[in-house]
Amino acid sequence: MKNLQGKVAVVTGGGRDIGRATCLKLAEYGMKVVVNYLASSDSAQETVSMIEAAGGRGVAIQADVTKTDDIDRLVADTNKAFGESVHVLVNNAGGLVARKNIIEMEESFWEKVIRLNLTSVMLVSKAFIPHMADGGAIVNLSSLAARNGGGGGAVAYATAKGGVLTFSRGLAKELKGRKIRVNCVSPGLINTTFHDTFTPDQARKNTAAVTLSEREGTPEDVANTILFLASDHSDYINGESIEINSGLYFI
Repeated sequence: MKNLQGKVAVVTGGGRDIGRATCLKLAEYGMKVVVNYLASSDSAQETVSMIEAAGGRGVAIQADVTKTDDIDRLVADTNKAFGESVHVLVNNAGGLVARKNIIEMEESFWEKVIRLNLTSVMLVSKAFIPHMADGGAIVNLSSLAARNGGGGGAVAYATAKGGVLTFSRGLAKELKGRKIRVNCVSPGLINTTFHDTFTPDQARKNTAAVTLSEREGTPEDVANTILFLASDHSDYINGESIEINSGLYFI
C-alpha cells in the first residue's frame, strides 16, 4: 500500500480501541496521523507515542466533533501540523451514551445520540472535504446495529448508525467528480470499552459463541479493513459498507 506513504490521515476518536488501532495501522503504512480526542488526553498522547516509537509521525488534537467551532479548530490545527492536504478521513467518534427504551427516552437524549453518531460525521466531513486531496478516501464507522436494530435500549444509536450508511452512499455520489471514495465499516461484537461499559459479560460470551469465528472481534480486525478502504486496493469500492461480524448478520 505504497500509495499511503507520506500522506495525511485524520481519525476522530483516535485515542483508544478501534480509533487507536486504526491510527497505528495507518501509521504503519507511512501515513502522518492526526489522533483526535475529546477528553482522553493521556490515551491520545499514548497513541502518538506508540506511533512515534514505531518510526511514524502523529499528533494529538483535542476537539469535540459535535461542535462546529471545535471542528474548525481541528481542521486548522491539522493543516498547521501536516500541511493543507488531507488524504484519508476516518469518522470513528461515537457511542451509545446509555441504554434507553423509547418510552423512557427524553427528546434531549435522542438528539444527543443522533448528534454524536450521525451529525458529527456530516459536520466533520463538511469541514475537511475542502482540504481533501482529489482521489482521497473517507471511511465512516457504522455498526451491526444499523442492520439489526441493535440490542435492548439501543434504538437511538441504531437509528444514527443507519443514517451513517445512507449518508455515506449519498456523499459518495456527491464526491464522484473529485474521485473521493466514501465507504463504511460496520463492526459487530468487538472487544472494546464500548462493550465493557454497556454489554453484560454473559451476553458477550453468548454472542461470541455463535459467531463463525467463535470469538469477539478485535480493534485490529476493524483497523485492517479501514486500511484497505483507505488504500488504492479498494479503488473500485465506493458507497459500500463492509460488515465485520463473523457471520452474526449477513446482507
